[in-house]
Amino acid sequence: MKTLTFINSLGAKLEFTNHAPYLLQKFNETTNVNVYNSKDMNQNGKKYLGNTLDIKDITLQVAIIAANKENLINYRNKINKIFNPTLDEGWLNYKDDIKEWKVKCISNKLPFPTSINNRSNTCLISLTANNPFWLDLLESKKEIALWKGDFSFPLKITSSGIKFGHREPSLIVNVNNSGDVECGMRVAFKALATLTNPSILNVNTQEYIKINKTMVAGEVISVSTYFGDKKINSILNGVTTNAINYIDFQSTFLQLAVGDNLFRYNSDTNLDNLEVSIYYQPQYLGV
Repeated sequence: MKTLTFINSLGAKLEFTNHAPYLLQKFNETTNVNVYNSKDMNQNGKKYLGNTLDIKDITLQVAIIAANKENLINYRNKINKIFNPTLDEGWLNYKDDIKEWKVKCISNKLPFPTSINNRSNTCLISLTANNPFWLDLLESKKEIALWKGDFSFPLKITSSGIKFGHREPSLIVNVNNSGDVECGMRVAFKALATLTNPSILNVNTQEYIKINKTMVAGEVISVSTYFGDKKINSILNGVTTNAINYIDFQSTFLQLAVGDNLFRYNSDTNLDNLEVSIYYQPQYLGV
C-alpha cells in the first residue's frame, strides 16, 4: 500500500491512499535524459560528452468518492485550492512499507475532474518537479568533533573526582551517501570559545570549505551546498546574518559522492573549541 500526501506552499495538505474520499488509482513519474554529444567531419556516429536529467513529470489519477453531491463539490473544491498552480512549489510525500521520500513540485495544470455520477468523480493531477530527485523526509546527521557527556545518575563521586564529558578524539568522519546520485549538504561549525578560520576537507578529493573569520563562543556558521540553496550564515544570540563574504576564495561548495566520503575538520587556532556537524539528504532517481 502506498500513500501520497501533497503539502502546498501555504501548509495545506491532501492525502491520497486506498480509501475514500480521495482514492489513489494511478501514480506515474517520468524523467527524460538530455544526452550531449559532438560530431566531427567524416566521423561515424557521434562522440558522447555527457548527460543530465530533465525535470520530473508526475501524474496522479484519483477517484473522489462522497456520500452526496454537496460533499462531492466540496471535495473537488479542496483539490483545486490545494493544487493551485499560482502558488509556489510544495512537497509531495511518498510512503510505502519500505521508505518515505519527498520531492518538491508544482502543479503544471489545473486539476482535471471527470464526472462518473452524483457521488463520485475521477481527477487527473499533473505536477512538475524542477529538481527531479526524491529526498529523505529529514536530514541525516554526522558529527565529527563534539564533546560527549559522561555525567549520569545514579551519581557516585570518588576521591579522584568525576568526569563530566570527553572530547571525541577522531578528526575524520565517514559520511555515507546511500542515494543514487551526489547530493549537497549543510556543514555547521560551532564555537565553544574563540577560534579562527574553521574548515572542512574532503580527504579523497582535497577540496575544502574554509571560513576566514574569528568565531566567538556560541556562534554557529552554517554552510549550505544544497541544489538551489547555496549560502553561508552566521548565527549568534538568535540573530542570523549573511556570511558569504568570509568564504576562502579557493573553497568549493562540497558535494557528497555516492558511497563513502571522508572529511577532516580543522581551524587555524583553538581547534578544541570547534564542534562540526554535517547534515545531508540523499537523492533518489525514483520510487
